[in-house]
Amino acid sequence: MSRILIADDQALLRASLRALVNGYDGCEVVGEAADGAQAVRLAAELRPDLVLMDVRMPVLDGIEATRRITAALDGVRVLILTTFDLDEYVYEGLLAGASGFLLKDSPPAELVKAIEVIRGGEALLTPAATRRLITEFVRGRAGRAAAGPDRPDSPDSPDSPDRPAGLDELTAREAEVLTLVARGRSNTEIAAELFVSMSTVKTHMSALLAKLGARDRAQLVIRAYEGGLVRAR
Repeated sequence: MSRILIADDQALLRASLRALVNGYDGCEVVGEAADGAQAVRLAAELRPDLVLMDVRMPVLDGIEATRRITAALDGVRVLILTTFDLDEYVYEGLLAGASGFLLKDSPPAELVKAIEVIRGGEALLTPAATRRLITEFVRGRAGRAAAGPDRPDSPDSPDSPDRPAGLDELTAREAEVLTLVARGRSNTEIAAELFVSMSTVKTHMSALLAKLGARDRAQLVIRAYEGGLVRAR
């Protein structure tokens, strides 16, 4: 049974989400928060498996609430729900540690599927979200990249403070898998492209998460771009 916390400042939407989640086999709403600060407190108290998090809330916004929850509570995952399809929310939300991003006007079936994906240990990172993440990352690093690859403050430099710890420990195959993850490939697509089994891909994914200290697929994409392993096309 997956325990879910709903965080949204609109009571009507919380009620709708509660009815939807409780009607889904294997899920149970264990709490509701009307603002980000309350979401942080309830997450620490209830230790849900997943938080459905609104972005714009009073007292504390959903991005900061996500950052605090994922930093303090290992194993608690966050799915951001918002009516605002803006690049900054995708980038900041994933950077804060969210495992996915979904618009509130998505069909109920998509929310159920999103919960299922995250329950299975994956990240809900669509190709569109991946593109936005890449765009925002490149935009934020544009000035630093202009310093040149040999400067210590360039993201491509081995001594760069932005280069993720553990990147140099990856095997050639693990680096290849990470590159494909950063390009938006699913596990099935990676297996087909590398001519390996799904179990082999999952083994590589587990190794990548451990070596790079990443929580999920979303953070692996960030690590790949931070380390200069993949570049925007």
